Amino acid sequence: MSRKRTHDHGRGTRRSGGHRRRTISVCFDTRGQTTQDFAIGIGIFLLAIAFVFSFLPSVITPFDSSVGGAETAQADRIADLLVHNLSTPNESANRINESDFDARYSNADLSTELGLRASDSGDAVYDHVNVTVETFQGEDVNTSTLSGGDVYDNQSAASAARIVTIEGDPAECDPACRLVVRVW
Repeated sequence: MSRKRTHDHGRGTRRSGGHRRRTISVCFDTRGQTTQDFAIGIGIFLLAIAFVFSFLPSVITPFDSSVGGAETAQADRIADLLVHNLSTPNESANRINESDFDARYSNADLSTELGLRASDSGDAVYDHVNVTVETFQGEDVNTSTLSGGDVYDNQSAASAARIVTIEGDPAECDPACRLVVRVW
């Protein structure tokens, strides 16, 4: 059983010279963007963005402060404790007693007075603190009595400040002074 073709319509095995296949030529000057071009461009763009975001933190890191939230909270707690302990009774809450400050907070080691971390023998202090009373112009006020703790040499430190007045000598803090606590 075989089938015979009834209509040939010129589709024979031989072609005459008149029938050629049509070719389509592409002119590269007027062609549109292909999907592959788009994918390569987006891929390069995303790699460049990823490189910038991964490289940027390492550029900023040396200028980043080593002070964290714990040190900031500790400085704030110590400033509150000092103002509370040094305020004169029946007076303004931020009026501190100079002789009381000198007796309690003017020594170099404040770890036991303020409850800071230190080794059992007291040789190693883990938290360093500096307490200073300053005028609003940044000048220290009577540093022999109104300063204590470790020496602060402009290193990176968390600080907290309170506005205070000093009992006894109003000319020293006119109109008021700052109690600055630095922790590092």
